[in-house]
Amino acid sequence: MELFSCLIWLLAGVGVFIVGMNFMGDALEKSAGSGMKNLLGKICNNRISGVGIGAGVTAIIQSSSATSVMVIGLVNAGVMTLMQATPVIMGANIGTTITGVLVALKNDYFNMAMYLLAFAGVMMGFVKKEKVKIAGSLCSGLGLIFVGLEMMSSDAAFGNQLVKDMFTGIFETIDFPLLLIFAGIVFTALIQSSSAATGVVITMVGTGVLSLDLALFIVLGANIGTCVTALLAAIGANANSRRVALIHFTFNVVGTLLFATLIWIFREPAVNILTSCFPGNDPMSLQMRVSLFHVVFNVTTTIMLLPFVKVLVGFSRAIIPDKKTEEETRTLKFVDERMLAMPSVALGQVKKEIEYMMSLAYENTALSFDALCSGKNKNGELIRSNEAIIDFTNSALTRFLIKLSAEVDSSNEETIGSYFHVLNDLERIGDQAENFYEIGSEMSEKNLSFSAVAVDELKELCSIVTKMFDISKDAFENFSKTRLGELTELEAKTDEMKKSLTASHFARLAEGNCSVDHSPYFSSAVARLERVADHLVNVGYSILNPTGSQKAEY
Repeated sequence: MELFSCLIWLLAGVGVFIVGMNFMGDALEKSAGSGMKNLLGKICNNRISGVGIGAGVTAIIQSSSATSVMVIGLVNAGVMTLMQATPVIMGANIGTTITGVLVALKNDYFNMAMYLLAFAGVMMGFVKKEKVKIAGSLCSGLGLIFVGLEMMSSDAAFGNQLVKDMFTGIFETIDFPLLLIFAGIVFTALIQSSSAATGVVITMVGTGVLSLDLALFIVLGANIGTCVTALLAAIGANANSRRVALIHFTFNVVGTLLFATLIWIFREPAVNILTSCFPGNDPMSLQMRVSLFHVVFNVTTTIMLLPFVKVLVGFSRAIIPDKKTEEETRTLKFVDERMLAMPSVALGQVKKEIEYMMSLAYENTALSFDALCSGKNKNGELIRSNEAIIDFTNSALTRFLIKLSAEVDSSNEETIGSYFHVLNDLERIGDQAENFYEIGSEMSEKNLSFSAVAVDELKELCSIVTKMFDISKDAFENFSKTRLGELTELEAKTDEMKKSLTASHFARLAEGNCSVDHSPYFSSAVARLERVADHLVNVGYSILNPTGSQKAEY
């Protein structure tokens, strides 16, 4: 019964430790969201900077698995290339070693401070201010990590002689490098975190449950086990995303095989070197040896394989070739479902997707209006293709934003609300553009064309709408308020022109200078241009009014 009770207490400690890591990672991601956006914005073809970015992001969120999933999402969305993603993945493995160092540093006084920090963090959670709540989550998460570690190393868990004897017997049974590596793979795959797995191994070494030479092989296995999350995330993704997961897996397997071989052959010298770096038999010294090995393994593997990025990419392409005969499924250009794990990054990518949608709406408006005025049914295929992308982006991005809204903090909720409205307005503009083309096609079939006067009037109104497009685009992309007053004036001018153009058209009808057959087409074109102007005002003012009071008539 005592052994059963100790095992329950041990599992509870592991659970508290993992919860603490999740709390701290989420809080760090929220508080450093803009910093990660800047880091991602600096991704380039420089391998060293790629490694640095991967290490930095992982150090922030305390999870190489999360970084790998994020990179897969960015590659799937076409934001990163394989050559750019590979060094980032390598850097992620280095960034994840920080948790091990943190765990190894624990002692009685440090633990006491962390317990108080956990309590302070919980109290901060009752404060209404969002930034204080995030800081509270960070503090409580960091504190809970050490509460969990203390629970695992206490006399009720690894410190209990019955538990020690049980695990000692287990490890004596599987005292074979390949079995130990396999154990590390399975344990890490189950808890979905190599940082947590390494933390548990470090604690076992510190309490004397596990010898250092055996622990090294389990740590190596943990580095392979962490790839499971990325491999699962790549299921259903495009070929390049699956290649990223394969590169991540290959990187860790190559490093593990190399180090496992060296330690297998030179086990005693390897243990002696680590012991000489941190002499003594106190728990901290024992733990720091495992932590040091974890750092050395990841840094050395990165240094060795960084010059072979092209080889890794080539290998992944050979294993996962492009299926040229397979028709690609339509996807968003900048956004991928896997980005939900990184809400601040996802929000920035949503903005890029909306900007792309706006460019298509602008292009379609210009092309279809030109076809209407010229009477030539040109660019029809391009217009229909753009409209299909606009409709798809609207529906797909709306579904993504619904999911994202549950992940972001309250400071970003209004931004998401405004994006919903902007998407709706841009989709309506796309519909109006398609209608311009349909009007022109129908007139062409009936051998009808506008008079030169009517064409000039429509072009004048369209030029105003084009100016409004430029202003709305600038306001949305750059959060610029400087020309919003001009946008309002131009929209009022379109209202006035709608009335004056309608009046002049009826005057031409009365004078016999225009056929009644043209009347419905001219009136429809004018009305639809005016509606486009209304939608553009909504888009421009979305930066000021996130709740989206819509002016446009539907």
